[in-house]
Amino acid sequence: MRVVIVTESFPPDVNGVAHCALQTARHLVDRGHAPLVVAPATAAGHGPDALAPCPVVRVPSLPLPGYPQVRVALPSRRVAAAITEHRADIVHLASPFILGVRGMAAAARLGVPAVAVYQTDLAGYARTYVGAGEATAWRRIRSVHAAADRTLAPSSAALHDLEAHGVPRVRLWPRGVDTTRFRPEHRDETLRRELAPNGELIVGYVGRLAPEKQVELLAGACGLEGVRVVIVGDGPSETSLREALPGAVFLGRRTGDELARIFASLDVFAHTGPFETFCQTVQEAMASGVPVVAPAAGGPLDLVAHGRTGLLVPPRDEAAVRDAVGALAADPALRAAYGAAGRATVEGRTWAAVGDQLIDHYADVLTARTVVAA
Repeated sequence: MRVVIVTESFPPDVNGVAHCALQTARHLVDRGHAPLVVAPATAAGHGPDALAPCPVVRVPSLPLPGYPQVRVALPSRRVAAAITEHRADIVHLASPFILGVRGMAAAARLGVPAVAVYQTDLAGYARTYVGAGEATAWRRIRSVHAAADRTLAPSSAALHDLEAHGVPRVRLWPRGVDTTRFRPEHRDETLRRELAPNGELIVGYVGRLAPEKQVELLAGACGLEGVRVVIVGDGPSETSLREALPGAVFLGRRTGDELARIFASLDVFAHTGPFETFCQTVQEAMASGVPVVAPAAGGPLDLVAHGRTGLLVPPRDEAAVRDAVGALAADPALRAAYGAAGRATVEGRTWAAVGDQLIDHYADVLTARTVVAA
């Protein structure tokens, strides 16, 4: 198949949309298909896409005001031109919002089937950033995804939300995890001594430092005796979080094998954001053999088996996060049992396995189009 992946973000960006688009392109190449990526241009100073597994067409973009790590694509004819020149059999829209909307319009105009992948809780972001606009966000989501031949939701909660808001033709497609890179064997005692020189229990958060992630909910955990909170990531909330989380260690953005070493060196992984459609870092922690504390909302509901691989807590509840971390801190045997169960749970969730599921979705859409045409 010849596939054009129109994505709102792509490496060197570090986020779930970019990572999933990259893994999708890699898998398609590995299976003998021909992908092409269309993505916003990167910030000045980044080189060409030498590490991409396939050609990448960059569309002019501007940084999002107040959040320069996120770039927004500008109007461009390159999207339609890329679909036409690549002779696409199918268009894959990764978290369509701005660039993806143009990709959907171009695919419809050219008669090319499209699969839209829902990855971002825009309605939740609207509540967080502007305190309103949730209904408007859902109208936009519905209008974009209703035009697709199929929408793929990453979790049961996301699938339910989409269907409840009138999005048709929704199917479940989860995310994979690199179980070779993320594994318990990468635990590093030297790193642990650097992060917690007095032998403290290490509680880690990995992700963007932005309002919707509500990382400030780790303040209670920072106050626990014998606990060191470690924050990995960057974003607009970093300055305020340094004040809100006294004693926490901020490592900035880390990727690749270095990130895997950090994950495996944690004693507990704590995620705080209530708007996750999936939550890839929870899977990476589980693959690393680390017990998880996460909100009982969105993607973590599918990933964390409460009382077996970790603890689910009420969203936006700082005391509940503190108490869950405290319970795990006090029980090494429980941490070990949850960590082992988490690793066993995700061992079959490789990117190759979920990539093959995606190709099956493509095939279903192409078959349905053929039947209608006949």
